[in-house]
Amino acid sequence: MNAPRPAAARFVATQTLLTLDARHPYAAKSLIDAQDMHRTVMSGFPGWVDDGSRDPRAQMGILSTWTLNLREARLALVVQSQVPGDWSRIPRQALAAEPETLTLDRTFGAGETVGFRTVVNPVYSKPPPPGAPPKTRGVRVAHTRPDHVRKWFARRLQPVGEPPVAPDGLTRIGADTDPDTLAIRMLPRISSPAPHKGLRLTRAEIRGKLTVTDPETFVSVLTRGIGHGRAYGCGLVVVR
Repeated sequence: MNAPRPAAARFVATQTLLTLDARHPYAAKSLIDAQDMHRTVMSGFPGWVDDGSRDPRAQMGILSTWTLNLREARLALVVQSQVPGDWSRIPRQALAAEPETLTLDRTFGAGETVGFRTVVNPVYSKPPPPGAPPKTRGVRVAHTRPDHVRKWFARRLQPVGEPPVAPDGLTRIGADTDPDTLAIRMLPRISSPAPHKGLRLTRAEIRGKLTVTDPETFVSVLTRGIGHGRAYGCGLVVVR
């Protein structure tokens, strides 16, 4: 018999808001090159893991998301982590404001409703063609329409009483909602020039309300993110 799921779970993390001058070369390069944006985020966490360590981002629980205000030339970068960041390596002239850091410490209970925003890389795996060699991987294909993104997210919802892993192996998010109430907006794609020519990510913003059904799974999603592209500003679920 499966053990009952906890009725509440605690989420603890650090979040920092970095407001950058989008006209400064440091910020401008991060906007043009997704790999450079990744380096900007990771520059705040030197020394926490050994050089060459496998997947340092995941080890430190680093997730990020950003928005750009073209009218005011401001790049707002939110970085979440399980360890504190040090942003002294960012050029002072590139900062439009001092970094704002806060510690999140919140307990979520079953039945609680929260507002959320997330930017995701909505992809699915297309099976290899018939006759392909054994162990051939499928190809990741991006959803480019809001209605398809809505279905992508709806598959990850977890109604009351449902397990955290769906029958097809998909990990759910520990919360439920009416998919028709979600606001979905396609965002500009991000990419990276050579030598990362294959890096090109489709992004979609999803906003709405979620009702927590499995607090332990929900906190895991807040900590680890959702979907692919988490090293490049996708997957962070921000709640209020």
